[in-house]
Amino acid sequence: MKVEIYSDIACPWCYVGKSRFERALAAFPQGGAVEVVYRPFQLDPEAPSEPRPHREVLAAKYGPQAVAMDDRLARLGAAEGLAFDFDSVLENNSLLAHRVLRFALDQYGPAVQSRLKGRLMTGHFAEGLDIGDPAQLTEAAVAAGLDRAEVTAFLDGDALLDEVTADIEQARDLGITAVPTFVFEGKWAVQGGQETSTFLQVLEQVARETAGEEQPGAVSAGGDTDAGGACADGVCEVK
Repeated sequence: MKVEIYSDIACPWCYVGKSRFERALAAFPQGGAVEVVYRPFQLDPEAPSEPRPHREVLAAKYGPQAVAMDDRLARLGAAEGLAFDFDSVLENNSLLAHRVLRFALDQYGPAVQSRLKGRLMTGHFAEGLDIGDPAQLTEAAVAAGLDRAEVTAFLDGDALLDEVTADIEQARDLGITAVPTFVFEGKWAVQGGQETSTFLQVLEQVARETAGEEQPGAVSAGGDTDAGGACADGVCEVK
């Protein structure tokens, strides 16, 4: 089974969804045979290429409700074992980070790409990592197992820019406007940072339906329903 996960590093629900899905995968009997690939998506493709404090950016967009949005996600994250330190979060354009993730996939494979994705998300949400800074991206990549010289050379040019841009456009063509979106076997789509138990049910259902050659569509799944604001129902939407 192949699962393609469309997500953005700067999306808190993508961080939650990654954690929950990985726990479901660990509990899925055929989990070892599931290939997981991360596909790029940008919630704010027009974001400037310079770091900005998250609190200021969110307040400018959503006003007083911004603090409540962050507080709820911090509480939810703590329950999932994930740290959110929104006072340290820096917002930046995520395109460069997506290019590094594509480089990791092409050169090292899905497992290393997933490890790097986790390192970038933890760094972004808990450690003040600037996802637009080549030097910090290099350190994150090395920590995930990539070769420093290879990453440095890659970031010195614009390799894979066209490929990543095409992937982002493909997501739009597929009708994806909110993340995370999980696409199973290129047929079934599930949106949102679902509960671990729901992801496990989806994996089991897709396995059955793949064997039965069912028609493509959306696999039934419930969602978190009181996140509020731009990141509601377990997803973050393009604004």
